[in-house]
Amino acid sequence: MNYSRRGFLKAMAAMSGSALVAPGLLTAAPAFAAGEATAVSDDITTWKISGSHFGAIRAKVVGDRVVDIRPFEHDKHPTEMIKGLLGLIYSPSRVRYPMVRLDWYRKRHLSDTSQRGDNRFVRVSWDEALDLFYEELERIQKDYGPWALHTAGVGWRSVGQVHSCGNHMVRGIGMHGRSVGTIGDYSTGAGQMILPYVLGSTEVYSQGTSWDVILQESKLVVFWANDPIKNLQVGWNTETHESYAYLEQLKAKVADKSIQVICIDPVKSKTLNYLGAAEHQYINPMTDVPLMLAIAHTLVKEGLHDQKFLDTYTLGFDKFLPYLEGKTEDQAEKTPEWAEKICGVPADRIRELARLMAKHRTQLIFGWAVQRQQHGEQPYWMGAVLAAMLGQIGLPGGGISYAHHYSSVGVSSSGAAMPGAFPLNLDPGRKPKHDNTDYKGYSAVVPIARVIDALLEPGKEIDFNGGKVKLPPYKMAIFSGCNQWHRQPQRNRMKEAWRKLETVVAIDYNWTATCRFADIVLPACTPFERNDLDGYGSYSNRGIIAMQKLVDPLFHSRTDFEIFRGLTRRFNRDAEYTRGMDEMQWVEKIYEDCRKENGLKDIAMPPFAEFWKQGYVLFPEGKPWVRHADFRDDAEVNALGTPSGFIEIFSRKIDRYGYADCKGHPVWMEKTERSHGGPGSDRFPLWLQSVHPDKRLHSQLCESEPLRGTYTIAGREPVFIGPEDAAARGIKHGDLVRVFNDRGQLLAGAHVSDNFPRGVVRIQEGAWYGPTGPEIGALDTYGDPNTLTLDIGTSSLAQATSANTCLVQIEKFVGTPPKVTSFGGPIEVDPEGREVKPA
Repeated sequence: MNYSRRGFLKAMAAMSGSALVAPGLLTAAPAFAAGEATAVSDDITTWKISGSHFGAIRAKVVGDRVVDIRPFEHDKHPTEMIKGLLGLIYSPSRVRYPMVRLDWYRKRHLSDTSQRGDNRFVRVSWDEALDLFYEELERIQKDYGPWALHTAGVGWRSVGQVHSCGNHMVRGIGMHGRSVGTIGDYSTGAGQMILPYVLGSTEVYSQGTSWDVILQESKLVVFWANDPIKNLQVGWNTETHESYAYLEQLKAKVADKSIQVICIDPVKSKTLNYLGAAEHQYINPMTDVPLMLAIAHTLVKEGLHDQKFLDTYTLGFDKFLPYLEGKTEDQAEKTPEWAEKICGVPADRIRELARLMAKHRTQLIFGWAVQRQQHGEQPYWMGAVLAAMLGQIGLPGGGISYAHHYSSVGVSSSGAAMPGAFPLNLDPGRKPKHDNTDYKGYSAVVPIARVIDALLEPGKEIDFNGGKVKLPPYKMAIFSGCNQWHRQPQRNRMKEAWRKLETVVAIDYNWTATCRFADIVLPACTPFERNDLDGYGSYSNRGIIAMQKLVDPLFHSRTDFEIFRGLTRRFNRDAEYTRGMDEMQWVEKIYEDCRKENGLKDIAMPPFAEFWKQGYVLFPEGKPWVRHADFRDDAEVNALGTPSGFIEIFSRKIDRYGYADCKGHPVWMEKTERSHGGPGSDRFPLWLQSVHPDKRLHSQLCESEPLRGTYTIAGREPVFIGPEDAAARGIKHGDLVRVFNDRGQLLAGAHVSDNFPRGVVRIQEGAWYGPTGPEIGALDTYGDPNTLTLDIGTSSLAQATSANTCLVQIEKFVGTPPKVTSFGGPIEVDPEGREVKPA
């Protein structure tokens, strides 16, 4: 692990051998006490500070090893996920050396691509790996052009403003030549496309009404398919966890009945169980739109809607009303009785919900999973229509939010400037080495969830957001800090598509499935093996955290900065790439630029040297804020970003697109497959949720053995199933089961839970894919739900992921199960294919 002999001996003298061999899961430990010395007298022991998506931390370093991690003293609600960080740093799945897939090493781009995923790799030097990387970039640009290279989709990169892996990839590759990029993301693809037409912004990444205001003014809070207790554990930047203090207050207000909370969800969420006295409103999966339509119908029929608000702040209600009343082509009046047959909510309860929402100051809070389904644009659009009909948008404690479960949205912002980042783009006046702009008629940007379509249906024209996209049959793909084999649905379709690629490069610190299916794998170091800084609080702008390097990069790993400096050196652009600065000079520059900007706001920050020694700077709390209040105050001066400037219940623009699957106003459309009597439920009766996980961030931390050991069952990812469905299949808690449909099959451990009703099961997304082999149809040994999910676009508008439109069947596994193949490193072989035994 690149220990110096002196450091190793010091560490041995300071700690037990067992800690060196296999660090266990951290036991409960008090937070680093304010004022506690940051270094002890023993010169081999220090305490350092760093940041992560899971919160800021203090780390105890003995010699050359991290031995203890504690929460930052200002984090009053730290997540248990930080207990998995030691397992991340010292994971057996670390990418230790530059590696090249065996057959690609032999034949380069003419290799047998059906062997991708067989995990046989040849170890090479950094120089050879970077030479191969550069030679492939040259070949692609010269033989094809920019349409043949795919870069983008960097996902949830590790925190840190200097070492942001996506910025390094885009800048470094951009200096060499142009490529195919992506638009949108997997988290909110449908929502971020539809909401600008309706509310004038994406909303999903917007600051929401402050929790202070909601707690003071709201009488009814509706968590619609939203689980903030689970999801607020992580943040885009270093997370502060400030929202949990407000959720504690909400729990108290629910208990004393000053606020009523209703959780509309097929399952009993972690938030519902935490709040205690909150009400659970069951709904059949993927039928939220019929329920909302019936609530809207009741508001109209009983005169409970706010016609004055609709007349003043919205457009198109008159065009939507005939659909609600059954006077359009479907001839179905959207009564509660009509909706009950689809959504499973009794008609009288639907009327009660409508009356409650109209009677009280109501805050609607939507989650993201509900739009990751076929026609996922519709529940978000209809939610906005419902909020408009209630007339409370822009009022304190009323209206609608699509983000209160994300990165402590709702915590008031300090108003301070946050640190910038390593530059993404080329410097002004500079052009790439290969200044080729000819994409041969293919699109330079593709909807992110349709990248597999581009390989399987090259040249196909698809609709997208009012325009056309011609899918480029790219030949080479680069992924940096991005586990694409976690994000994209339908694994076996991915396998088929991946065989079309000539070269795949993966840059990561752990041996993910993306690395296993790559040709060139470069070992990046973890965020704890480099110096950096990060914003503390993605929306609260609470401060800045120093990310002090805890240990030197392990094995042969390098920082993203060094990796792309090495690549750009091969075409003499490295000085331009770095702008002549090293890592710490960049850290200081970014900090001092931020300090200067905050000085203009009269927000004081200490000089860099003082900041780096202290480890953090905190800013004062901000003032409470109400989303859309300025629009409500003056809709002309503070117009929305919609074409009209108003809330658009009916969108003329979308209507002119003529899409059959996304019309001019929200409508109910049946799904390709749906449980509880819907299409396909006769063969596959169980709806599979693949929601954000509880103990990791997507696929991050799945590699941490200590943390993984706290939730796996029979050594596999758990599948949550209700007692009724389990009993019907002879399944008991702890059994190994096979989950399957026509798209794939996987093994998982049965977790029987009363939180799940009949017909609903859950496997949390981010479980590492581990097939029995590279062949299409192979059994996944660990439990990746995307082995089973459906890869179709939400609609012609967003073309986003529909992963939650997914039916499965489950049976008890009989026989000898295969070993889990998801974790650990590659099979190292020599160029002749002979396995290389560890020294």
